[in-house]
Amino acid sequence: MIIIRKSFALSGLIICLLAGMLPMLKVPIKGNWNLYQTDVLLFFITYMIIGITGLFFFIRQLVGYRWMTLIAAGWYIISITAVFFKINNYFGWGFADHLLSRSLHMRWGWIVYLIGIVLLLLSVKKLKQIEE
Repeated sequence: MIIIRKSFALSGLIICLLAGMLPMLKVPIKGNWNLYQTDVLLFFITYMIIGITGLFFFIRQLVGYRWMTLIAAGWYIISITAVFFKINNYFGWGFADHLLSRSLHMRWGWIVYLIGIVLLLLSVKKLKQIEE
């Protein structure tokens, strides 16, 4: 039996949706970039995963919701790793990459996105059924 904590689920979904608009990278001349400005494909896949998770929550498809929260957590790890490696190996040249990695910085939007993902993961609780 799967139990969903609705307050955690709704707050996690809202925080994840808002986190894509928060600053994710600090670019020297242009300022702060959100997830869309960082990578468009990453933005669309992230919002598609969050949208499907929200859809499963609202139609009460509990097994699908549980799987989508796990997929969202895995996608968070993949996306933050991809952005980190893109910053540190952008040109493929040692000097230019070293210079770029010192000028680009991860921002606090990743932490807010992580909080949303943790709330989504905490919203699902699987209980073993007791057979009578």
